Amino acid sequence: MNGFLNINKPAGWTSHDVVARLRTVLGTDLKSVPSRFKVGHTGTLDPAATGVLPICLGKATKLARLLTETDKEYRAVMRLGETTDTQDATGKVLVRRVVPELTEAQILTALVPFTGKILQVPPMYSAVKINGQPLYKAARAGREVEREARTVTIRRLQLIGMEGNDITLEAVCTKGTYIRTLCADIGERLGVGAHLHRLIRTRSGPFRIEEAISLAEAETAVKDGRIREKVLSAAQVLKDFPSVSVTRQGARLLLQGTPIGLQAVGRLPKEFKTGQPVLVYNASGDLIALAEALAGRPGHPDPGPEDRRDLFKLDKVLVSVDE
Repeated sequence: MNGFLNINKPAGWTSHDVVARLRTVLGTDLKSVPSRFKVGHTGTLDPAATGVLPICLGKATKLARLLTETDKEYRAVMRLGETTDTQDATGKVLVRRVVPELTEAQILTALVPFTGKILQVPPMYSAVKINGQPLYKAARAGREVEREARTVTIRRLQLIGMEGNDITLEAVCTKGTYIRTLCADIGERLGVGAHLHRLIRTRSGPFRIEEAISLAEAETAVKDGRIREKVLSAAQVLKDFPSVSVTRQGARLLLQGTPIGLQAVGRLPKEFKTGQPVLVYNASGDLIALAEALAGRPGHPDPGPEDRRDLFKLDKVLVSVDE
């Protein structure tokens, strides 16, 4: 039970609600799961949003950071002519404007400035902390807090459809991107205002909505004793991440906290950067640890045996994470 579940989060549930429900179901119906069994999620989804919510189980919770850093893909419906205090459909409408008949060319032109690296000001109704307090608490108290713009990257922003005042978009973006802020900013660019009317996350890193299961399916699988069939191993999920295999001696040294070099390595990643997380497999092919690269490798042939530099240091122990 160490691995990942690809859950299709329903509308109205917080990400924490999903984790709490799965923890209860697993703890109650699967008697072999100890009370200390860990369940977590990566990449929070707003309650109104649906779609991919990766769930980490057991020792795989130690790998959540890797998945949080991955790109996300969304399908969003942006409603023109209405600005809300939350920038989405759950908020109070602040301004209504008449929307002229807009052409596809006008919409496409408005999207251009929002592709690539852009600056976003975090919305007031968000969990971003300023001076230790989440912004949403200040917003609920009626206070506006000054926020600094943050750099995010929109790798792809595509117009999918137009129906009345509703514009459907697909976006691929880096972590920390607020799609509701993106919609609000596009609306201002068009001069009519907008808010996020509906949002589906279709991908989070290696997890895709086509392969996601509902909470009901997960619960049924637990009751039928088939939940392990739904659990994805760390090796499956992280197969495209940099990895290194180590010798028996290398595994012993690394797990003791000693940095290791070429003499302890059986196979190097094709390419990796200094400071990059690297998965560590033992000689039997078991994922045993997460390491940090102390020196980069730019994709050229392996350095010679005289190179005695330390290449990896221990980050987290993941022994038996794939059992």
